[in-house]
Amino acid sequence: MDLLIPLGIIAAIAAAIAALYNRLVALRQNRKNAYSDIDVQLKQRLDLVPSLVETVKGYAAHEKETFEKVTAMRAKVQSADSEGERLQAEAGLGNALVNLNAVAENYPELKADQNFQRLMAELSDIENKIAAARRFFNNATSEYNTAVQQFPANLIAGRFGFKTEEFYETDEAERELMNKAPEVKFGS
Repeated sequence: MDLLIPLGIIAAIAAAIAALYNRLVALRQNRKNAYSDIDVQLKQRLDLVPSLVETVKGYAAHEKETFEKVTAMRAKVQSADSEGERLQAEAGLGNALVNLNAVAENYPELKADQNFQRLMAELSDIENKIAAARRFFNNATSEYNTAVQQFPANLIAGRFGFKTEEFYETDEAERELMNKAPEVKFGS
């Protein structure tokens, strides 16, 4: 009988540790799933970009710098090595697409083109989905980070490799770009 009490306490502690561990695993998986949702939307946007660029090129061939920027940012997204690098590159692509849209604003024939209108509608839909996926990702990251840092989970989190993760955030330079009207230049 005297042995049952210490065994009961050890079993209760083991059960609590297992429950905390399983909760951390579930939250980490939820965050990974949220990142995958962003990834799916980004892939759709990446697939749409070449068609959009080619359509705009047909009307505004002299806007070479804008096309090169969009193409370079698309390549940067595809070659990103980490989650954080990928998210930053994706934000840069978004800014480049804003500039591409600004170029299109100066070509009434292009704005009237049905293919361009369809592509822009698709892009707008994808951008809305990306924004929603980012919010879900940041919410999942917040929930995960909170769980990793709360007592008593913080006592076991580090031992099992759980650490706080990055949010999807734009840096100061990107925020300035997003808040600044795009510059449109004409010339050869």
